[in-house]
Amino acid sequence: MSDIVSVYDIPKSELVRGSRLKAGAMSAPIILTALPAVLFTILFFLFGSAPPAAITLLFAGVISTMIGLIIGLIISGVLIVKRNKWMREIRERMAADGIKASELEWFSRELKPAEKRALREIEKRDLLLGDAYRETLASRLTATRIVKHSKRELVLMERRRAKLRSLSHERTSEFVSEIEKDIGKLRDINTEAQQMLIEAESRLQMIEAASIRGGGIADSEIALKRLNARRSELPLALEEAKLTEEIRKELEREEERMLRASKE
Repeated sequence: MSDIVSVYDIPKSELVRGSRLKAGAMSAPIILTALPAVLFTILFFLFGSAPPAAITLLFAGVISTMIGLIIGLIISGVLIVKRNKWMREIRERMAADGIKASELEWFSRELKPAEKRALREIEKRDLLLGDAYRETLASRLTATRIVKHSKRELVLMERRRAKLRSLSHERTSEFVSEIEKDIGKLRDINTEAQQMLIEAESRLQMIEAASIRGGGIADSEIALKRLNARRSELPLALEEAKLTEEIRKELEREEERMLRASKE
């Protein structure tokens, strides 16, 4: 992922920060649990020869290990929350100029399970179709984000317009007029984004169908041709088996005649 993001001018320090947050979240419970456990184990072997000291060290070690685990889990939870926030910020910066196919891994949570499954299957069958499917998925995600954002902005604008209309001010009509212009623009953006979304979803279905035609249908045709070939070969096999059986019976009759002749 770091190679993908660096191309689009995400600072290296941001990537390092994300890596550190992930490493810290994974290692905090392990380190803070292992340190007291190792420390009190060493102390137990050094000074635990007497029963009272051994019991004290053992009890202190268990308590310290449990406290370390709890603190580690708390730190891990805080770091996970921070990393999720960092991921959202990075995704928003990427999506500002449209999501690209190479950035799709960063938006995997926004993909539908069926889309993830279809992408894996298509890439196994045909790399070119897989690239086209990735590009279309990126377009679908971009259109979906624009639709959601424009809807949210429309709601806020309509609330502002209603609030302005309730105020008595000499320039109220002017302000309302400006807001209505913005509402009109947002509605146009929303309509165009919905059309883009429908087009992207239709294209996804077309690519999936093309992949099936190129894969599953082709495999079925090959299997059918093999079945037809086997069916045409079956009479020959039966004739060969029949001929073999006749030869075997003839040999048996000849052997019986020879036995009778030797007895006579």
